[in-house]
Amino acid sequence: MPNKTEIRIGGSGGQGIVLAAQILGKAAVLDGKNVLQTQAYGAEARGSLAKSEVMISDSKIGFPAVRKPDVLVAMSQEALDKLLKDLKDDGTLIVDSTNVTRIPETNVEIHKIPMTETAKKTFGEVIYANMVMLGAFIKITKLVTVQSMEKTIKENVSAKTVENNVTAFEKGLQL
Repeated sequence: MPNKTEIRIGGSGGQGIVLAAQILGKAAVLDGKNVLQTQAYGAEARGSLAKSEVMISDSKIGFPAVRKPDVLVAMSQEALDKLLKDLKDDGTLIVDSTNVTRIPETNVEIHKIPMTETAKKTFGEVIYANMVMLGAFIKITKLVTVQSMEKTIKENVSAKTVENNVTAFEKGLQL
């Protein structure tokens, strides 16, 4: 991956898009990187389009906005439909194959990962799909160390869910 990587994560409100991006960004800081993280979501919040962006760089970040992401993660069909147009031609697309059933013809590298299905099968709940996604994301991009991710997850989720969140992250690493 280049010196600076721009990432856009999209999904539906309530899928933990913002938390996932915050954890990714904090873990990158632990690895000594410069990071910028932003988020946006519809007024309805739960169920509407949510997106979060993360820039990870070895040097200073000069412009604080993602224009053409290197990596797009789409956890819902709506997110893919609305955000794919901005992905770089040689970019990486990671989709939750549980929720994304139609991928338009494109020249990007595509990874289909059953994030929500894995969370549901493992925990009986879909709320851990964002951590499954982070595991798959790290396995694919290698942008942040597993150690920094696990430390950051433990520091940023509630004490009663730490074990499940770390397990979900590890499941994603295996997919």
